[in-house]
Amino acid sequence: MTWDEVYTFRNSWAACTYYLRDLSPSVAAAYACRMIRRHVGLALIVLVLIVLVLNAAPLAFAAGPKNHSVALGGVRIVPYSVEGDPAGALPDETKLHVRPLVVDGRVKEWTTGDVHDLTDRSFTVRRAIRLNDSLPTDRTEHWVWQRGPWLLVDRASGKIIALRLPEYDPGVSDVVWFRDLAAYCGLSASGKQLYAVVAQVAARKPVLSKKLGEWNPAAHPTPACAPATWQREPLQVSFTPTGAAAAVSFNLSASSAVLVEDGDSPDTSPDAPSDTSPGAPNTAPATAKPSK
Repeated sequence: MTWDEVYTFRNSWAACTYYLRDLSPSVAAAYACRMIRRHVGLALIVLVLIVLVLNAAPLAFAAGPKNHSVALGGVRIVPYSVEGDPAGALPDETKLHVRPLVVDGRVKEWTTGDVHDLTDRSFTVRRAIRLNDSLPTDRTEHWVWQRGPWLLVDRASGKIIALRLPEYDPGVSDVVWFRDLAAYCGLSASGKQLYAVVAQVAARKPVLSKKLGEWNPAAHPTPACAPATWQREPLQVSFTPTGAAAAVSFNLSASSAVLVEDGDSPDTSPDAPSDTSPGAPNTAPATAKPSK
């Protein structure tokens, strides 16, 4: 090969690699014909490269979504106290069991408590927060652990979302799950009223929000309520505030799940909201009636 041929080959190769992704089959053929007139051997090489890349491109676009690995690691016991978590810790608690939430081999969050499976691919678990408790004047770092919000985890996509449960208070609310429904005692915005709450994942409004009584932030029983109890048929949930003579039960109207997972079409769910704007109405209504 002469130096002219080497120079021609180098320029043609650079042009080919730069424009290759934008070439359609017809343009590629025209380009090859021009090269044939100039240099038959070099044109054949370029044509073969074009055909190979154009045939491989559909395969690249047809490849499925990336698979993610989501797992919870081993249990680790960490120091825990009311001083570090005034709102979430009980007076006699001294340790907290935490587990790492690992996505694709990397620790994304720390969790505590049991996992609740919403579907075959999504689950909820409570977050554990490691908080920097050092003062500006401290010479050494000081870290504390706190119970955080509930997380929604998608095993397929690896996405982690913090759930915003209405009227939820980490020091008062002890969530009990059934299907995609969370039952717990919560506080009003003023913090002076105790409510029975049932929230549905991905719904904008609570399924149930009924006042149980007054709440004194300075002097109140701990815990505020016993864990809620569920009944499947008829769908019923019961709340027992600490010190109450009897449980308060509510019958709920059954409704379909409104959780839309990645890859699902919102149109396939009869109760999925079609409008995601902030002012859109809740399309999964469920009325609550006190049971007799």
